[in-house]
Amino acid sequence: MSNSSDRVESAKDGIESGIVQISDRLKPSGDVEAVESDLRLLEALLFAAVEPIDTKTLRDRMPEEADVGALLARLSRDYAGRGVNLVRVADRWRFQTAPDLEHHLTDVKEAPRKLSNAALETLAIIAYHQPVTRAEIEDVRGVAVSRGTLDVLMELGWIRLRGRRRTPGRPVTYGTTDEFLGHFNLETITDLPGRDDLKAAGLLDPRLPKDFEMPEPKMMDDISTDEDPLEMETEDPNFFEDFLGEDDED
Repeated sequence: MSNSSDRVESAKDGIESGIVQISDRLKPSGDVEAVESDLRLLEALLFAAVEPIDTKTLRDRMPEEADVGALLARLSRDYAGRGVNLVRVADRWRFQTAPDLEHHLTDVKEAPRKLSNAALETLAIIAYHQPVTRAEIEDVRGVAVSRGTLDVLMELGWIRLRGRRRTPGRPVTYGTTDEFLGHFNLETITDLPGRDDLKAAGLLDPRLPKDFEMPEPKMMDDISTDEDPLEMETEDPNFFEDFLGEDDED
């Protein structure tokens, strides 16, 4: 029993001795000014590093007599509980914001999305000519309308599927939405600028023929007399394939 008791006491003495040694290393000893100077240099190196920095690199940049391990432990202790912590990541050291403050630092921003000229032209044609089919859009633009162009406008919620034209092939018709009016601060679709407004703003080619006419913009909630309702067609997963073909170059 005495031997067992002695071993326990010996182990306790060893643990206490280790704790004392670590504490002594963390306490500024000898030249206090030198230790504080080393601590400031270490702090500056970690702060200036653009990525986590390993202990060897720190030792190479610190004075030869500096105990980098003890200084890191002390610096980590000093920053514990503060807004910025010194942490070890993959055997490298770095300063980072405290995890519990993350929700205060999250900043959500809306990235502006610039529409292509093809999308703007397509949107303008739909706004002024609705209800309009894809073929009619292409006829006005003079080039094919790509699938991506219509997809973008649909995702923005600025255009919608209205119905099907009562013509061979029964093509789908497009129109604008209330979201379109809200984005462009329009009370009604008729607030869109007319020919005289566009000409005064320099947006119309002065060489336009005299008999050039612009359609009167209109947005009807109900389908027109030359349209049929889509009914439940949009529930069919293959519905979009009949009017949105392969991507075309604009």
